[in-house]
Amino acid sequence: MPDNQARLGRIDEEYRKELSQIIGYELKNPNITGLISVTKVKVTNDLKYARVYVSILNAKSVKGTLAGLKKASGFIRSELAKRVNLRNTPELIFELDDSLEYGAKIDTILKEIMPKKEE
Repeated sequence: MPDNQARLGRIDEEYRKELSQIIGYELKNPNITGLISVTKVKVTNDLKYARVYVSILNAKSVKGTLAGLKKASGFIRSELAKRVNLRNTPELIFELDDSLEYGAKIDTILKEIMPKKEE
């Protein structure tokens, strides 16, 4: 069983790298704006679905960008199939990962607090 988890971990990481490339360089959809980072990919045990966690910064519309990714998932999936040689290419489910945004918010708060403490 641990071998299967290790294999899934390798697949997750490979998909994460390839999806970052595809989303960053191949997509030509005007609705998809901002800096999009694929933070994590989690493939189901049967390799039928992959949850793709994306962080979206500086977008005109985060919802619009997420909707654009969902709309382009067929193209993204076919590109992924060309690059990663597995029998099945999972269906992609895009989800917003706001942990980077949350971290940046906390960072800003800490910077505001820190100078006051030194006085």
